[in-house]
Amino acid sequence: MQAGFPNIDLKADALLLDVDGTLIDIAPTPEEVVVPEQLRLSLHVLWDHSQGATALVSGRPLASLDSLFAPLRLPASGTHGAQLRARATSSQLEFEAPLFPDELRRELDHLGQKFAAVRIEDKRYSLAFHYRGHEALETALVTELENRMKALPPGFELLRGKAILEIRPQGVNKGEAVRRLLRYAPFKGRRPVFLGDDHTDEDCLRVLPEFGGIGVAVGRDLKGAAYRVNSPEEVRHWLAQLARV
Repeated sequence: MQAGFPNIDLKADALLLDVDGTLIDIAPTPEEVVVPEQLRLSLHVLWDHSQGATALVSGRPLASLDSLFAPLRLPASGTHGAQLRARATSSQLEFEAPLFPDELRRELDHLGQKFAAVRIEDKRYSLAFHYRGHEALETALVTELENRMKALPPGFELLRGKAILEIRPQGVNKGEAVRRLLRYAPFKGRRPVFLGDDHTDEDCLRVLPEFGGIGVAVGRDLKGAAYRVNSPEEVRHWLAQLARV
């Protein structure tokens, strides 16, 4: 794994970017993150210079991404692949997973009473359990959710990220989102360059070879990444250099 970033051709490559921990620094809660204005400017310029082939690939829902980066609106995959918007200007989604069943949500919601420090986030397509700042609860929470998973109907899996656990439908992940995104113009036929920071991003890294793509790990080694950098700050600086702003 090389240190640094690959060479980029904005006319031939597609930039696919995870958000939390990659573009922006992790905060105690998802709502407390800060998007520097310089980053918005860089992303807008790169989206323009790549003829629209710059996208966000995030665990956040699309509504959260649009609010976070407003007034900038980019092509994006949200909720770990449950939503896909291939064009920034489109009001229609190219893909949308089935909604998380109400009866399962009701069964799992009461865990908030047992784990009062854990914040349960309803992402509509999945259910997320945030425990940042309360990492001592991780083992008990994992055990509880793994036991709950045994009682759920087939078709669901438990996703583990940085201080977050998420129950989602099987087959809905960032890797499948990348496959779908690369079917649509302006991404089709381009080399995907993906940046991510978490083990949830390894789904993306696994599919990159199918398209001659290349991956960059941020802050930790990730299986399938060819490059590694240390922090979101380095990523933001690199993007600013690419955009020349």
